[in-house]
Amino acid sequence: MTDALGSIDMPDAEDETPESKKKARKGGKRGKKGPIGRLALFYRQIVAELRKVVWPTRNQLTTYTTVVIVFVVIMIGLVTVIDYGFQEAIKYVFG
Repeated sequence: MTDALGSIDMPDAEDETPESKKKARKGGKRGKKGPIGRLALFYRQIVAELRKVVWPTRNQLTTYTTVVIVFVVIMIGLVTVIDYGFQEAIKYVFG
């Protein structure tokens, strides 16, 4: 049952060859480049990630902005009412 899909068991130690234990990864893409090369790679990765983003349309952006502004106005009103209530309660208790 250890061969089931999604099993979290670790592979047996005898399955690993001694050569695989000796190999250590050195560097990769960053190991052979200087600071300018790493900076260029960083910016290329940023551009690649931004191309994956699904940007909202103008209509969606307007809708989302309106929802946020309405929510903030409602929360401001709620906090104002609660604050006024506490103020009146304190005036009543302490005169």
